[in-house]
Amino acid sequence: MSASARAAHGHTPAAWTGVIIAFIGFMISGVAMILPNVLLVWAGFVVVVVGGVVGKAMQMAGMGKQPSRHQAQVATEKPAAVSVS
Repeated sequence: MSASARAAHGHTPAAWTGVIIAFIGFMISGVAMILPNVLLVWAGFVVVVVGGVVGKAMQMAGMGKQPSRHQAQVATEKPAAVSVS
């Protein structure tokens, strides 16, 4: 993996927002398990799912990692036929 691919891994507003919302949901569920409150556990799980949906929506809105031109070129190229002699 190239250094530029590692440097840009997940450092986007969409990724950070989704992870922060999901983390808050996990914290809510964790506290609710200590308090024995089943309703709050499920509310925390809902917040985790909302974090994933928000992150994906932000990515689709253009706030996520943009595909590189190199990956687009590789995906459109057809592999050469292999001949065995």
